[in-house]
Amino acid sequence: MAPLMGDVMRLCCEISAHHQIKAAVKNSTKGAVMAGGTAFVGGLLGGPAGIAVGGAVGGLLGSWMTSGQFRPLPQILMELPPNQQKKLYDDIMAVLGNLNWTDVAQLIALVMGNATLQQQVTAALLNYISKELRAEVRYQD
Repeated sequence: MAPLMGDVMRLCCEISAHHQIKAAVKNSTKGAVMAGGTAFVGGLLGGPAGIAVGGAVGGLLGSWMTSGQFRPLPQILMELPPNQQKKLYDDIMAVLGNLNWTDVAQLIALVMGNATLQQQVTAALLNYISKELRAEVRYQD
């Protein structure tokens, strides 16, 4: 099954590169650390009012730091941990059904040559990215 998973991951990379899909994966940890850190410093410097001001400023800074960091989707896909790759693989295989291929080049040709199948795989990929990774997505049709 490992070679099939690799084929499907390469297919996803090919489709996302073809449509120039970029995603910004939200990193809430950075934002939380920024908000908490500035609230703490604000509390040290200004007491209870400083906590409120520091938290508000930190929340804005954290939001600014974590938004808009769009990266090409193939890069994000190749960095996914194995359990997330498996989930994506399962989602794409549900679309591919019983499609047979011998190598990744043939799989890419089969999907890219069939507009309906390409749209279905793209939709499954975008659904995975937005729901599982909670990423903001930008792409060209």
